[in-house]
Amino acid sequence: MDVKGAFPRPAKRGEGAEPRSGEAGEGQRIRGQQRSKLGLERRLRRQGTKAETKLWFALRDRRLGGFKFVRQEAIGSYVVDFVCREKKLIIEVDGGQHADNPRDHARDAALGADGYHVLRFWNSDVLRNEEGVLEAILAKLQGRTL
Repeated sequence: MDVKGAFPRPAKRGEGAEPRSGEAGEGQRIRGQQRSKLGLERRLRRQGTKAETKLWFALRDRRLGGFKFVRQEAIGSYVVDFVCREKKLIIEVDGGQHADNPRDHARDAALGADGYHVLRFWNSDVLRNEEGVLEAILAKLQGRTL
């Protein structure tokens, strides 16, 4: 019996293979700016800081109050660290270079105009006081004040 050809060879990317999760499917072409944002999102996920990684493990899989978060998500012309789409809450984890940065203020204002609320935390806060950071995020998600 000739087994060669009895089993179809798996399709390679670009040869009719089903798109992976998050990739463009049939009729959904990624072009220009969308493609560059997708590449940027992926690169940022791979190159996250220690603080971002630590916070991500606390937020992922609905671990914080059952709220779903995604990371390194493009919203408009910005890529945010974490976002809970349901509550339109963005979490940014920043280093010292962001202290009183006017670009961050403009970014927060633009995201606010789209209905998002931005919470910013310093890397050191996440690394040294993760529980306090998570409590502040959960309070905001539940509409409580601390």
